Amino acid sequence: MEKFVEKNKKPDDRAGLLEKINLFVLDMDGTFYLGDQVIDGAVDFVRYVEKKGRNVLFFTNNSSQSPKVYMERLKHMGCPITREQIMTSGDVTITYLKEHHRGKRVYLVGTEALRESFQEEGICLWREKDPDPEIVVVGFDTTLTYEKLCRACEYIRRGALFLATHLDLNCPTKDGFIPDCGSFCAAITASTGVEPKYLGKPFPETLDMVLVRTGEKKERTAFVGDRLYTDVATGVYHGAWGFLVLTGETTQKDLENSRIQPHGVFRSLGEMKELLEGVI
Repeated sequence: MEKFVEKNKKPDDRAGLLEKINLFVLDMDGTFYLGDQVIDGAVDFVRYVEKKGRNVLFFTNNSSQSPKVYMERLKHMGCPITREQIMTSGDVTITYLKEHHRGKRVYLVGTEALRESFQEEGICLWREKDPDPEIVVVGFDTTLTYEKLCRACEYIRRGALFLATHLDLNCPTKDGFIPDCGSFCAAITASTGVEPKYLGKPFPETLDMVLVRTGEKKERTAFVGDRLYTDVATGVYHGAWGFLVLTGETTQKDLENSRIQPHGVFRSLGEMKELLEGVI
């Protein structure tokens, strides 16, 4: 009877999938931490991966803070990283602007931290009394005002290009969800009839920037996160791997009804570490 059960038991091939990965691109909100609380097993996962000679890159679509702030947060959570190990949708947007719209005037709907990042990289930010901006960029602006929304809509109606750092509708916190960049853009689109070009996850500009920075091949790269339509989709849509963790936005029920199906589903980063221990 024991042999029969073993023979007919469906094999768990998730460990084999993990063994193929050399670069784990980790989401942060809802994957590594919730609010100020690190998720159990997350730090152990990073330490184990690095101990085994593989690599971790943190990537967050949350453009409300600078990479330096995220580095400090991770340090306080017991996971110090270098600047090369953190990337945001704001970084992708800056790179996109420099490559495709260098010197264009940008009206930024974003936090002061995002504004400083743009300025440090030489992005031409619109100022009062300047001619109309040629581009409107919307980020996760936790200082959003009605005036900012009105101005963004006005400039877009006048012909400004509409860009957004990422498409996340909600941002997970320890107390629930709060409106994110995609929700702001939905309001602007409803007013102007113009859809933005989104950057960040799951769009190809993000994968391209990750591969350029790390030198890794996409076949050995996995995007890991709690959202199907951003984290998982980046890997699934573009020839890398997409792994889902059930510690944030996506529930098992959401997964069952989704057209985006991850290559692997895990309870948490902690479970991923447990599986890796059996293969590397």
